[in-house]
Amino acid sequence: MKRAFLFVVLALAALPHMAAQQGRIDPTLYSGLRWRLIGPFRGGRVNGVAGVPGQINAFYFGSVGGGVWKTTNAGRTWFPIFDSQPVASIGAVAVAPSNPNVVYVGTGESDMRSQISYGNGMYKSTDAGATWTHLGLDNTRQIARVIVDPANPDVVFVAALGHAYGANPDRGVYRSRDGGATWQKVLFRSNDLGAVDLTLDPGNARTIYASLWNTRRPPWSVYPPSYGPGSGLFKSTDGGDTWQPLTRGLPTASASRFPRRAPHASTRSSTRRTAGSIDRMTAARRSRKCPAIRESGDAAGTSAR
Repeated sequence: MKRAFLFVVLALAALPHMAAQQGRIDPTLYSGLRWRLIGPFRGGRVNGVAGVPGQINAFYFGSVGGGVWKTTNAGRTWFPIFDSQPVASIGAVAVAPSNPNVVYVGTGESDMRSQISYGNGMYKSTDAGATWTHLGLDNTRQIARVIVDPANPDVVFVAALGHAYGANPDRGVYRSRDGGATWQKVLFRSNDLGAVDLTLDPGNARTIYASLWNTRRPPWSVYPPSYGPGSGLFKSTDGGDTWQPLTRGLPTASASRFPRRAPHASTRSSTRRTAGSIDRMTAARRSRKCPAIRESGDAAGTSAR
């Protein structure tokens, strides 16, 4: 058993080198690995999950109707750690990379579907989930994403989708520089346009990408119309002070929802092509005029099919 385990570890460790040498990974090296369900079995659907830097067995699970759960043994057992709070719908979970005891939770799921529950803003724990403090943003209702500056646990960005059934001003991208004590709305376009995702460049945390989405959940429809104007990708190079739309090479007419998850980072990329530089951008095919996956290699200055 120990020899088999050692073989798997060595094989996995060799994958990046082999991929770089051959351009692809031999499927036989991982053919014995299988996905399996590890729970929590009473947690329900999930949009927000987070690992813990430096703790390979610790994970947080944010259920859309069952609060926040935590495991410290890689999923063998899970414990609900948010039951003392007055809201159960979780949209996002983020652990501060520089201080794993600091955990932020955005409430209210952002999947616009037939059953959707709203939240009451942001929460924070400074003791790895043992206790929680409400941080405001109550009227954002649906929070899709939370990101924390890699070097400063007090610098936090929130993507707020806003009210599901109607227009409201409490949507867009919010920033806090004092651990959630105060918030500043740094990206806002209209009462109908919310933020559905955020990501930052791991090599330069002042470079941030945001995905805005104009959608509405009408009470008479199972799924929402997702074709509102203004949806798209935005980029900031000054830590969120100013934002520019990214349009070159992307669809502009009747653009629908852009990525549920904005382009993610890749620390293996060159300076020119980082995850924060949007190596791969996906425009969800919600419209016939938005049919393709597009790629950028110049920090999203341009994109092509």
